[in-house]
Amino acid sequence: MNKKIRIMAVDDEPDILYTLKAIGTAVGWDVYTESNSIAAVDEVEKIKPDIILMDYHMPQQSGVLTVKKIREIDNKVPIIVLTIDDGQELANEFLEVGASDFATKPIKVPDLVARINVHLKLVEKEMEVERKNIVNKCINAATLEIIYAYCRSTTDWFYLEDIVQSVGLAYQTTSRYVQYLVGRGELQVLNNYGKVGRPRNKYRYDKEAIEK
Repeated sequence: MNKKIRIMAVDDEPDILYTLKAIGTAVGWDVYTESNSIAAVDEVEKIKPDIILMDYHMPQQSGVLTVKKIREIDNKVPIIVLTIDDGQELANEFLEVGASDFATKPIKVPDLVARINVHLKLVEKEMEVERKNIVNKCINAATLEIIYAYCRSTTDWFYLEDIVQSVGLAYQTTSRYVQYLVGRGELQVLNNYGKVGRPRNKYRYDKEAIEK
């Protein structure tokens, strides 16, 4: 018999918690809700959730600090941050302390369910996958593997958005891992200057560099 998935939702808005519980219940998950971010840290040890949904802005203590404290207890559970801010600077703050991914508010049910399912699969994959030479504590082996697999699957140039659509991770998370691969010399970058908004750089797997 399969274990029922436990979701822990942390948000200070009762309407959001109600919505998250309703979504999870409809899918068949057990959803535990917590409106106090300080109490949420203690609840992690008791509930042992499979996924944590964390609001980025909490009144008792910040979402960033809460994620950091949860990571001191559990360094494996995926933490998806719910945010209205899709900026990379905020994303990096959360990723630095151990957040796994992001989902935007207002909540879009299909997107959130898909995002949760991606991370449930990643947890399974992480038990099987250990990539070599991962020394950055902010890089998750299973997440890196699915992004790396996409990059190796094509000889064409691709955008970050192409990976996002293919693997189901947030733009900010994908950007962080792609930059990690660029830093390792495994991806080529075609700079696209003069565009408004997010950089529209193209990337390509550098097979020749890897084989040298």
